[in-house]
Amino acid sequence: MGLNIVLVEPEIPQNTGNIARTCALTNTTLHLIRPLGFSVDDKHLKRAGLDYWHLVDIRYYDSFSELAEKYKGESFFYATTKAIHRYTDVEYSKNSFLVFGSETKGLPKEILDGNENRTIRIPMKKDIDRSLNLANSVNIILFEALRQLDFPQLE
Repeated sequence: MGLNIVLVEPEIPQNTGNIARTCALTNTTLHLIRPLGFSVDDKHLKRAGLDYWHLVDIRYYDSFSELAEKYKGESFFYATTKAIHRYTDVEYSKNSFLVFGSETKGLPKEILDGNENRTIRIPMKKDIDRSLNLANSVNIILFEALRQLDFPQLE
């Protein structure tokens, strides 16, 4: 399989488009959990300039539990500003799932509950009420996982 990015109810098509492009260029599977805040039909994708969408291995699910059940036993890491571990403090495996929440809400409490020891965060200033853009966060964490794995099948 390979590394996996999971977006739980993404809202902004440009962020998901940027993440999809990264997935295409890194042999990473993109898992999208509905509802999505945008349409993925051909007309909307072309208008958004996402002409590479067909190059990405994208899988859709109606709930996070559907995905979790399908990949039971795999290694999941949950990105949240409330995490215990820095993203550089964990060891990723070749099939790890890197899970991210929506741009405005983050990951739902029901996903984080019971998974606190698998949460990861990107260190940043805490005295402002903002965090990094979703696409930037995905890239930072994904490339650390790729680095740890010695950039498999990438030049």
